[in-house]
Amino acid sequence: MSAFLDTNVLVYCTDAGAPAKRERARALVARLSAAGEAVVSTQVLIELFHALTRKQRMPPAAAQALVLACTAWPVIDSDVELVGAAIDQAIGQQLSIWDAMVVEAAQRAQAQTLYSEDFSHGQHFGTLTVLNPFRA
Repeated sequence: MSAFLDTNVLVYCTDAGAPAKRERARALVARLSAAGEAVVSTQVLIELFHALTRKQRMPPAAAQALVLACTAWPVIDSDVELVGAAIDQAIGQQLSIWDAMVVEAAQRAQAQTLYSEDFSHGQHFGTLTVLNPFRA
């Protein structure tokens, strides 16, 4: 069983401005990592580096180390087929292309769960279920 982690979950792991979300994110990531269930995509890794260096103003070398640590998990590559499927998903589900890329990567990983706060909690995409780990 695998679970796909969206960028926002990983960003909250280091967010000093949101301590409750930080603790929830850290606990979730630790649990999924220990169970061998965490999956990310190249898009998530790129977005993570951007958010850590631009929004949190983390030194680039520290952000790089965190991003590279995430590559211990399976990483779904963004390729032409994924982009094409994401465009279809964006049109069919009225999603942004970025959200559609995340959904398609999670489906390619055969994840049962997508952890994100960018979708509706409980939303389904085929057999994929979105869970917001920060929902009260």
